[in-house]
Amino acid sequence: MSEWTVHGSRTIYTSPWVEVDLVDVEPPGRERYEHHLIKWAPVASVVLLDDQARVLLMWRHRFATDTWNWEIPAGIVEDGESLTAAAAREVLEETGYKVAPDALEPLAYNQPVGGMSNAEHHVFLARDGVRVADPVDTHEADRIEWLPLSGVQGMIDRGEIVAGVAVTGLLQLLARR
Repeated sequence: MSEWTVHGSRTIYTSPWVEVDLVDVEPPGRERYEHHLIKWAPVASVVLLDDQARVLLMWRHRFATDTWNWEIPAGIVEDGESLTAAAAREVLEETGYKVAPDALEPLAYNQPVGGMSNAEHHVFLARDGVRVADPVDTHEADRIEWLPLSGVQGMIDRGEIVAGVAVTGLLQLLARR
């Protein structure tokens, strides 16, 4: 199969966090049409593992899906910020744990909605977390807990961990052990 031809695009909505475009595309052997494209800044996230084989997870509600689930710290990479600096910043803001950006190990990368978005999720592994403060982003989680890595597969199976970036990172860590 050949690449689709892009004839142009127009932005129909923009904000500091998201842009929605209508893109004039022509798939091979098909008629042209306008396809939605949602553009986001990259997301950086961290699976924080301690010396007791536990992961730091945040229990939170997502209004868009009306879902309660466990997640890993994650957030948008700001302009001019490196992926590792963003990942370390998100851990600190959301959990109060400090991790060294230069000690973060790449764990997973995915494009969660490749058919209609440019979204990129970068997941890092950290092992050096030190609690230094209360979370700044207090709206991010109801609870923050260290949970055994050995129970993560069951939590995913039961739908207790459903966020794509968390599932991707945690399954990748389990596969590497």
